[in-house]
Amino acid sequence: MLRGFFVIFILCTIAMVAVLGFRGQKSTQPPSEIFPDMVRQPKVRAQTPLDFFADGRGPRLPVAGTVPVGYEMPRAKTDAAPPGVSGDASEESHTHVAFSAGTDYFNTGKMGNQWGTGIPWPVTRELMERGQQRFNITCAMCHGAAAMGNGIVKQHGLATVVSLQDDRIRKMSDGEIFNTITNGKNTMMAYGPNILVADRWAIIAYLRALQRSQHATIADVPEDQRAELDKPQASPPPPTKK
Repeated sequence: MLRGFFVIFILCTIAMVAVLGFRGQKSTQPPSEIFPDMVRQPKVRAQTPLDFFADGRGPRLPVAGTVPVGYEMPRAKTDAAPPGVSGDASEESHTHVAFSAGTDYFNTGKMGNQWGTGIPWPVTRELMERGQQRFNITCAMCHGAAAMGNGIVKQHGLATVVSLQDDRIRKMSDGEIFNTITNGKNTMMAYGPNILVADRWAIIAYLRALQRSQHATIADVPEDQRAELDKPQASPPPPTKK
């Protein structure tokens, strides 16, 4: 047993001398790296040549139609620009949009030192459709399609997702909801860098419609249509045998 110990000790000593004994030696060969730790990676570095492409350049031009971060998609000149966006964008240029710029109610959700309430521009069908689209993309996976707090993320273990149908959220001012979307809260990340200011208000408008749909009363029905609700519903005819 002692003999085996000495054999292993000698082999380890030789290995250590072989690895450490040549440190500082000059050589034209690439160094041997046991753990390179991603010092050299197969990636393209800025402003460096690359033999992979025929022109020898590493950096490539953006794909046609690429929109820079902080700019909106090109719009036809007949399309109306949402609040906070000015001008018409052609195929060659993009209109710059701010994700959060300014200190007014539109950009902060505050009226003075208090959270404000109200959508900053008329709520139209186009606005609601935009809000529904953005809500389903960025909110529904956690809060659910009906904002009940039962999204797919909640079903897979994220128990901190709240229902947006709770009285606390329904009574919360629009400006505070805007701030929550912008800066996040608790386990909810900040969506300010990802969602345009106009889209945040569109989401809030659609959320208010969702909340009203789940807590509607007779007072929400126009007076000229309430009589139709009071009429007894005719029962369906019994199935006939063939």
